[in-house]
Amino acid sequence: MTDLIARARAGDGEAFRELTEPYRRELQVHCYRMLGSVQDAEDTVQETLLAAWQAFAGYTAERASLRTWLYKIATNRCLNALRSGRRRAARGWDVPTVKPPEATRLGEVVWLQPYPDALLEDVAGATSGSGAPLGPEARYEQAESISLAFVTALQVLPPRQVAVLILRDVLGFHASEVAGMLEATVESVNSALKRARASLRRQLSPGDGRESPPAAGSASEDAIVTRFVSAWQSADLDALVALLTDDAFVSMPPMPFEYAGRDAVVSLVASLFGSGRRFDLVPTRANGQPAFGAYLRSSDGIRHGIGLYVLTLSGDRIRAMTRFEASVLPWFGLPRSLPSR
Repeated sequence: MTDLIARARAGDGEAFRELTEPYRRELQVHCYRMLGSVQDAEDTVQETLLAAWQAFAGYTAERASLRTWLYKIATNRCLNALRSGRRRAARGWDVPTVKPPEATRLGEVVWLQPYPDALLEDVAGATSGSGAPLGPEARYEQAESISLAFVTALQVLPPRQVAVLILRDVLGFHASEVAGMLEATVESVNSALKRARASLRRQLSPGDGRESPPAAGSASEDAIVTRFVSAWQSADLDALVALLTDDAFVSMPPMPFEYAGRDAVVSLVASLFGSGRRFDLVPTRANGQPAFGAYLRSSDGIRHGIGLYVLTLSGDRIRAMTRFEASVLPWFGLPRSLPSR
């Protein structure tokens, strides 16, 4: 490590890459949590590594570990992006030939994008900010801290609170380390953390009797997924209704339309199934949750990708569905279309 640092300080790009590459994936997840967008996270990590390369001559391991130093740069780049207000704009209804029912409300976080589970594999065993296994400093397990509900809730917090909560409660950095990263006092960090926790608790507080999701890849999860695929591909509304919780919810970023409650969700799905529209689903995973590429069957037999659905489960029911546009399909290794069978 010492030799690599010396070589990188001297301008050796390969040594710098060898030093920083092990942190790229977890930095991208960090930026995604802060920004809610895969594309913005990728861009910010690139900016982070460029800034780190340009400043590396001044880096000293005695002041901070390389990981902590990189997180400081990445966090501040994310804060700059958040404060600039650059976000994807909301889009109008983009489902041809389908007239949607009236939405329950319009959502705020229209820039949200799904995060492929394949990109989480190298960070599943991430350590805390100090390099030790996650302990009392970190309050959230990875599965919860990458979920769509958690990432969405973060997006409505003030930027400084987002940074503090992720660094403290997700990554497990100590308050003094976070203060150093943000060039703030420990007192201000603790104050921001208290407010962020209270706000997040209000947004994520479970409803009465709401159950936790089954474990990823478990027989219980597989059973729900199998029933959902069967119901969706056969356009069986009754079977779908039986899978939904009473407070089921659908969001559709970058479209702002949201449908809350079982009846509203069923009305939306009925409109999608209208005029004989039928779909095939291809399974994948996003944000640690079951997901599906959705393909519309056409008269020529070719099935065209129309979006990605991510399910949020509660016990043996579906609590939420989030529909993303078809442009995200390649991120999951899914084609834009499927050939005729």
